[in-house]
Amino acid sequence: METIVFLDHGTIPTHISLPRPTFCHQWQQYDTTTPAQIIERLQHATIVITNKVVLDSHILAQLPQLKFIAIAATGTNNVDLNYCRAHNIGVANIQGYATRSVPEHVIAMIFALKRNLAGYQQDIANGEWQRQQQFCFFTHSITDVAGSTLGIIGNGSLGKAVAALARAIGIEVLFAEHPGANQCRDGYHPFEQVLREADIISLHCPLTSATNNMIAAPQFKLMKPSAIIINTGRGGLINEQALIDALLSQQIAGAGIDVFTQEPAPMSNPLIAHSHLPNLILTPHVAWGSDSAIQALVNQLIDNINSFHQGTHKNRL
Repeated sequence: METIVFLDHGTIPTHISLPRPTFCHQWQQYDTTTPAQIIERLQHATIVITNKVVLDSHILAQLPQLKFIAIAATGTNNVDLNYCRAHNIGVANIQGYATRSVPEHVIAMIFALKRNLAGYQQDIANGEWQRQQQFCFFTHSITDVAGSTLGIIGNGSLGKAVAALARAIGIEVLFAEHPGANQCRDGYHPFEQVLREADIISLHCPLTSATNNMIAAPQFKLMKPSAIIINTGRGGLINEQALIDALLSQQIAGAGIDVFTQEPAPMSNPLIAHSHLPNLILTPHVAWGSDSAIQALVNQLIDNINSFHQGTHKNRL
């Protein structure tokens, strides 16, 4: 009998129906798990489910019964994949489940920033309308979304889905080649060229040693002062202090951020400390989280576990 342990079940909203595997098993779940609790909770586990709990080589080496890791997300940077391959521990992630939810979140942020919705909401709350004594007022620039150019970094399922939705509302799309690439693949444009030409940048690439701090002070200097940047990928893709510096110096016009270098973000995080800025929209890593997307995620999660038990390899890494 398999023993299945879900280390961070609290990442799944309570109103979402989580099915159970079809084979005989023991099920244990915890809302949260600290690093100090991992070994004890997984001592008898043969299958572990983790969304964001880190399973590195030091931890995995102490879990000889573990046979399979089901990641309840697309990102895999919390699991040491090399160790798993070397020690015959199967790993599967979730793929293609949020191709509606994330693009809609990106487009919502684009509209909110281009039309300065947060800034006008703040002004109304602060009594600016009454001070202006006009039927309307223009304290913030309003720019059209249609006709703008979107630079997308990352051409996976989410990058493609964002591109399709953007084109449907009249946005031109440029896919960026990897930074430092000597030549561009068909359909791609040089990374720095995209930064210079785009009115909007949207990030959809994985976080690796090559992409960590991919957008920092030198990259912001290349962007238009009217440009905005959206990050629904991973927090470490953007240097957070450099982003705040770029906003405060008006090097760029706005930013929409759903992911942070540390989650939950501490109050000392530069983005949190400047969350009052009217041209900065922050959301708590929820771009993926429409009800339909989360239901698709948990259904696929259990399918991955059933597939492992059956000896097949759905979504195996």
